Amino acid sequence: MLTSQVLHRMPRFGYSAGLLGVAGVLAIAFSLAAPATFFSSLNLASIAYAVPEIALMALAISVAMTTAGIDLSTVTVANLSALLVLFLSDALVDAEFPSIVATLIAVGAALVVGVVAGAINGLLVAKVRIAPILATLATQQIFLGLAIALTKGKPLYGGTPELDVLGIGTLAGIPFLFWAFLVVVVVVALLMGRTSFGVRAVMLGENPVATDYSGISRVGVTVQTYVLCGVLSSLAGVFMAARTASASAGYGGSYLMLAITIAVLGGVNPFGGRVAIPGAAIAAVILQMISSGLNALGYSAYIYQIVQGLILVSVFVVQWEVKHRAERVSRDKGRHGVPRNRVAAFA
Repeated sequence: MLTSQVLHRMPRFGYSAGLLGVAGVLAIAFSLAAPATFFSSLNLASIAYAVPEIALMALAISVAMTTAGIDLSTVTVANLSALLVLFLSDALVDAEFPSIVATLIAVGAALVVGVVAGAINGLLVAKVRIAPILATLATQQIFLGLAIALTKGKPLYGGTPELDVLGIGTLAGIPFLFWAFLVVVVVVALLMGRTSFGVRAVMLGENPVATDYSGISRVGVTVQTYVLCGVLSSLAGVFMAARTASASAGYGGSYLMLAITIAVLGGVNPFGGRVAIPGAAIAAVILQMISSGLNALGYSAYIYQIVQGLILVSVFVVQWEVKHRAERVSRDKGRHGVPRNRVAAFA
């Protein structure tokens, strides 16, 4: 029974299609309001370059929310990974390693940082039983302090030719970063929506007690989930280092709120039990379109922050209303003799 409910909470393509419709409406509206700038090649390129890194952080948040958790350390893990990529690649090149080898080692080391950070978060949540918001808030400060201590608060600059190609190169007019991001989205969507791990993660978020009775290791699934979050955050750091050829401990101060907004707008249930990877990717494009559109119209960045907050609150209100309406329908049908398990399967 629990599995049947879970399968109905897997990615809903109708919702993603709705988000695509919203993106289309926004594109038309902003192109009419600012025809000279919004659809310019420079603005479109800016959107394509900016989306991948914040979208990867939003994917990390979305994956954590699938299990009724959250990862507040995603930005600091990304920054720590970006710092390591630049420091290690430059150090290895100075040690006369081939540039491509130095790049691969540095990127691999950054991903290890994500694995370790995710494992720490997962163990704190699942083994020590610290609330996810508190556990990842604590590790956020630990990772931030570590990054500041290692760099003395100074930014790093540099990179290898391979990182430069990744950061500024294009294929068919579209940045390599965006192509790489699309590949990651497909892989994570398949992992969360078409594998036993994804089903277990959704089951854990839907009903942790029933998951325990089904013989699934809550600790194992939680740790694996947060490791995936850490890897996605580290990938975001690699993308940031490649795009800007720089890194700092305090980069992306507003990214966490933005990533949470994207994840929720993308369709994930903050209380667990629903995965929304394609939706989060589309929502990232929508938020970046809004940012670029408001900028083209001459509005300040503070207006964009207000819009983010309004979007987040609006989505929560809509989700609350849908949930309570579904509960009322379920109760009404139950009173008329419809088996509750039949109702739950369509909730």
